[in-house]
Amino acid sequence: MGAYLLDWLALFFRWFHVIAGIAWIGASFYFVWLDLSLRKPPQWKTDKGISGDLWAVHGGGFYEIAKYKLEPEEMPKTLHWFKWEAYTTWLTGMAMLSIVYYANATAYLIDPSKVAFGSSIGAISTSLLFLFGSYFIYEVIVRSHLGKNAFVFSSLIFILLIIATWGSYQLFSDRASFIHIGAILGTVMAGNVFFGIMPAQRALVDCVRRGEKPGKEVADLALQAKNRSLMNNYFTLPLIFTMISNHYPMMYAHAHGWLVLVFVGIITAVVRHYFNQKHLGNTQTKFLWIPALLTVLLIIWMRPAPIEPLPAASVSVAAAPAVTDGTPPTANANNETASDATAINETDKADSDENVTAAAVPVTASADDAIMDVVHTRCSTCHAAQPTQQGFAAPPAGIIIQTPEDIKIHKAKIITAVQSGYMPLGNLTQLTDEERQQIVAYASGL
Repeated sequence: MGAYLLDWLALFFRWFHVIAGIAWIGASFYFVWLDLSLRKPPQWKTDKGISGDLWAVHGGGFYEIAKYKLEPEEMPKTLHWFKWEAYTTWLTGMAMLSIVYYANATAYLIDPSKVAFGSSIGAISTSLLFLFGSYFIYEVIVRSHLGKNAFVFSSLIFILLIIATWGSYQLFSDRASFIHIGAILGTVMAGNVFFGIMPAQRALVDCVRRGEKPGKEVADLALQAKNRSLMNNYFTLPLIFTMISNHYPMMYAHAHGWLVLVFVGIITAVVRHYFNQKHLGNTQTKFLWIPALLTVLLIIWMRPAPIEPLPAASVSVAAAPAVTDGTPPTANANNETASDATAINETDKADSDENVTAAAVPVTASADDAIMDVVHTRCSTCHAAQPTQQGFAAPPAGIIIQTPEDIKIHKAKIITAVQSGYMPLGNLTQLTDEERQQIVAYASGL
């Protein structure tokens, strides 16, 4: 019942998170485009303090947009603030992180092969420290003299993000690693609005209301807000990628997933730079073909190894010692007998303490039996009509895998999920690399 309610909470907050994210990103893109598209106004507007204007047509009407260099002639009665889009996106995002990754940390947050956290509380505490510790470092830098130089500031933050990306892969499951970097980006962006952009805007509005000219303090706040806004602008596309990355395990489950994320971050930031320059009337196509080339190289580098289907033939598997009449079997002409084992006659065992040793009887089973033994142990705890794994009220994606026929039905999905490392989630059931290869090879041969 608990897992069922968590699923509904996740659905609810994901829906509002998407809506808020669209509103925030849309407003961000619009105002960046607007600032870069403003043109020099006529003299009569300049005399009124207008630094740029723009005419637009949309929805059957004309719009006249003007931006004042500092303050308008008088404070308007109604002033719209753009802040709740950012706050709502961050709040719903943290709710999603708590519901999906904290409430079921053993399935989604923890990867025992990386760090064997003693408890879910330890993993959650590490996650929160990693997230807010990263933001604290960012805030220290942006408030220092380094934050006043856009190039130095941006370069330093880029280097620290690479370190954070690598660090997240050492601590958490592959899937959670991408989400943590996205959470850092989202926290920085929301923090930029709350601690930088909004205070600068309030200071400016207060000066206008008092009829005072903005002084150096307000100007310093405005410069810091500008750098924070610039950082938000370049973070936008990488953030969107991390938000949808959970649907593409080939990205985060790659052997060098952290490096994949770094390259995607570079590619998307360069694309954002192209549009920023384009809005300024400075179209530089190199900022399009360079990320396009990098994307092609990334695809080539990430290509999976070819799958060798497993022949539909019987395979030998380990079995319990069989009861025989004490006569050891002979090896066949091809030296294909099973390894020696002890065969004990039940009567002799009861009446004598002697050790009776004999060669084991070779035991064979079909490939179906061998693979299904692995599947039942590693996969069916979640992918069953009634999952036995804690935290799962229903099989993930509605996929049930309990028979060879089930594997055949979901063949394509199984190959992708198992080969990429997406399943089991967080490798919860400790599927080994050898077992992973066996499942992929078996499914490919169906």
